[in-house]
Amino acid sequence: MVDPGDGPGPDAREALERLLLDGPRRYTRLQVGELSGMAPERTQRLWRALGFPDAADDDPAFTDADVQALGVLSELIASGFVDADSEASIARAMGQALSRLADWQADMIADALTRAGPDGERRPASPEEAVAVARALLPKMREIQSYVWRRHLAANADRLLASSAGQGDRRELAVGFADLVGYTSRSRGMGGRELGAMIEDFESLASEVIARHRGRVVKTVGDGILFTTVSAVDAVEIGLRLPEVWDSEERPPLRVGAAYGAVLTRLGDVYSPVVNLASRLTSLARPGTMLVDRDLAERLRDLPDYRVRKLRRVSVRGYDHLQPWLVRRGRHVDDPADEHEYDDAPSDDPADDGAA
Repeated sequence: MVDPGDGPGPDAREALERLLLDGPRRYTRLQVGELSGMAPERTQRLWRALGFPDAADDDPAFTDADVQALGVLSELIASGFVDADSEASIARAMGQALSRLADWQADMIADALTRAGPDGERRPASPEEAVAVARALLPKMREIQSYVWRRHLAANADRLLASSAGQGDRRELAVGFADLVGYTSRSRGMGGRELGAMIEDFESLASEVIARHRGRVVKTVGDGILFTTVSAVDAVEIGLRLPEVWDSEERPPLRVGAAYGAVLTRLGDVYSPVVNLASRLTSLARPGTMLVDRDLAERLRDLPDYRVRKLRRVSVRGYDHLQPWLVRRGRHVDDPADEHEYDDAPSDDPADDGAA
């Protein structure tokens, strides 16, 4: 009788590895460099950039697919598509993005490798079943990954044709942060499954709202999510909608901060003082509210759907006199409680109170 605690045996693990790596491990790091025509130092730098630990010089850790991949990279560099000086940066961006995807897929495969027996208990798959499941799943995962990748390229087609900035693309964007208030203290009392379910709910809901309003998720970091939009209105709609749809007694409240300005987009990430400003505004926002900077507030001033109120200046790390603006949906009658919500914030300029 198979012990449910046992995983697939070494035969299954070896067969799965050969399937996933497209062949057996047979080459050392030095041999891969020689076969691909790359210096060993260069292959090691790329291997590390992809997020993998060093292999010993005498360890046959590499396959024919590794040699082939390095050959393709050499062709891309020769064509001018990839700059030799930035190849490690590109490898690092791809490694970080695909590592997270692989974590999720590994969990999915592991779940598929256990099956419920006649008594209702789950049992590990036999080596033959394990390989059969992985062999069936792998082409489907590869196909859907290619589909999503192409759709994202198509969504950015305007930038593909209009931009000639190379690895960096400077654009005017709204940058927003949304994070869970009190996440650290609340997560201490949660079990792993409960915490995982809450994070999954947060990321799923946030991604849906951001996509619905033509935004892009740049990255998620535990209790927070960073997004960008081309339109200031889209950023505000995301910032106002997220706390509304997330609100529940069982969940920690959500707060949002956003800023607008010139942003450098590079390898899928964003860099700019605007990003730091959005982060600081988020840390100042009260639960369930959204704060924005002056540039974003100016783009909302004459729009009847929004009410923007200038708050008192505050001092935070990196900003001695930061000017936040509170955004609400437009109302025919002001809510008196709203006017006093931030009145206890520290100020160095009493004249800052007023409406935008």
